[in-house]
Amino acid sequence: MKSENKLAGLGLLTAISASLCCITPVLALLAGTSGLASAFSWLDPLRPYLIGLTVLVLGFAWYQKLKPQKQMDCNCDTTEKTPFIQTKKFLGIVTVFAGLMLAFPTYAHILFPKTENKTVVTDQSKIQTAEFKITGMTCSGCEEHVNLEVNKLTGIIKTTVSYENGNAIIEFDQAQTNIQEIEKAIEKTGYSVTEKKEIK
Repeated sequence: MKSENKLAGLGLLTAISASLCCITPVLALLAGTSGLASAFSWLDPLRPYLIGLTVLVLGFAWYQKLKPQKQMDCNCDTTEKTPFIQTKKFLGIVTVFAGLMLAFPTYAHILFPKTENKTVVTDQSKIQTAEFKITGMTCSGCEEHVNLEVNKLTGIIKTTVSYENGNAIIEFDQAQTNIQEIEKAIEKTGYSVTEKKEIK
């Protein structure tokens, strides 16, 4: 029974580790420490292996739990209640939670507040668009984190952030903000701007 508990714990740990790169931005947002968002982005290349390990470990835990137990011939009193931590119900809860952690990157973006651009542009000639190449983003949660920080600046008209392309295309009013301020806002999240250029 103890080995099943250890397997369940290991399965949970690997599931959390597999999505830690996407969980951290949400935790950073809740804690108000944006700079920690990219702290575990180095785990992203290991994600497929951690997912496989999670499935393997939890599958083995279920096998151990469901395989027929050897009956011992004795006159012992067997009315002792099984502790909750050793039940199928507990393993089921751990398995569901591990599944939610593995799927976290697919729904992380919904945990971020929606951003609205309230910039009023009076002079159309002051509108500029710039592209920022960003390293460290691994999921849609990372995109939302960058989006949220950039939209705190005044003068932002439109933001398009993509973790797949590793960039952010930002339209802004030069009279209210500039490329350096936008770069600072992006780097405040913990991700790094490697290149920036004006598009128009």
